[in-house]
Amino acid sequence: MNTDNNDNLEQKIIDTAREIFIEKGFTDTSMSEIAAKVGMNRPGIHYYFRTKDRMFQAVFGNIVLSFIPQIKDIIQNKEKPISQRIREIVDAYYRVFKENPYLPLFMLKEINRDVSHLIAAIEQLGVKQYMTQITDELQDEMAEGRLRSVPLRIVFMNFYSLLTVPFLTRDLCGKIFINKEKETFDTLLDQWKIHIVSQMTNLLEPTNN
Repeated sequence: MNTDNNDNLEQKIIDTAREIFIEKGFTDTSMSEIAAKVGMNRPGIHYYFRTKDRMFQAVFGNIVLSFIPQIKDIIQNKEKPISQRIREIVDAYYRVFKENPYLPLFMLKEINRDVSHLIAAIEQLGVKQYMTQITDELQDEMAEGRLRSVPLRIVFMNFYSLLTVPFLTRDLCGKIFINKEKETFDTLLDQWKIHIVSQMTNLLEPTNN
């Protein structure tokens, strides 16, 4: 009973911290602010997370580990054509970004603020192993000729720029490009997904000899 209550409270702290971190960034978020929003005092919140860094890792891990293993599984499924795998990867990211629409902007800010801090969090959480497996899988397929040989940094920059632009420009798109009487942001995302899949397939699909 007490264990369940502790688990529920810990998840509530993580959910609250995620909301404030994403809204304000790591630097401008305080433990006291998180504690107040949860409805407890600062010493109480330190019982669960002794430092802001540990809380950041818990929040970041809660988000990233909810989809990175899935991305790895999709990439490793060589039975599916690359276009289908890209579509499934986009769907996985869309799910996370729809739940956390300001996550891409938060990540961009954290990269520019202190990328070493972000990389340290990734290593502490064990996320790096998934990223290494994804990288190795793509390189193996390129070596086998199943995918076009493209520098992975080019693959990364193409995919993540295409994926995040709608979320980074959401308010602007809402004002200029969305007919609110007939469309929603999801309408734009569905149309944009077709473009992402097309662009990435053209980048990675080997040319016919």
